[in-house]
Amino acid sequence: MKRIISSKSALLTLGMLALGLTALPASATTTVTTTFGVSATVQGTCLISATAMAFGTYTGIAATSTSTVTATCTNTTPYNVGFSAGLGSGATVTTRKMTGPSSAVLSYGLYSDSGRSVNWGQTVGTDTVTGTGNGSAQAITVYGALPASQYVNPGAYSDTITASIIF
Repeated sequence: MKRIISSKSALLTLGMLALGLTALPASATTTVTTTFGVSATVQGTCLISATAMAFGTYTGIAATSTSTVTATCTNTTPYNVGFSAGLGSGATVTTRKMTGPSSAVLSYGLYSDSGRSVNWGQTVGTDTVTGTGNGSAQAITVYGALPASQYVNPGAYSDTITASIIF
């Protein structure tokens, strides 16, 4: 039995074979695109941390110690680091006081220079330390001094300083 193929069907089949196609596509697809913007606003910000300052055993002879304050601020953000007077009774930013047995106090100072002559306080533009953020942690040394000849009650003395970063 012979099969008869219509000329239209034959031409379509020959055309597809010439193009390397074996079947008609089931459906055609279309892609449509668009774009959208992406944005953010970076706000200047800072973080601060500090290590403890330990003078060790005090025998009435002048003693020194250091601590490290770390400021981490966004790039180009100007900042000031300041310290409170502490919690000792009668303490000021120029004469800080650790409290010990029977509420006795041991005076000490915090300074921004290794010679321990520039007091470190909390008034911006007067006795704080300035810097500019670079996006990385910046270590700042705090210099402490216990003056000689403080013959107070024996025992443990301590204080708590609040370190602030103003930006």
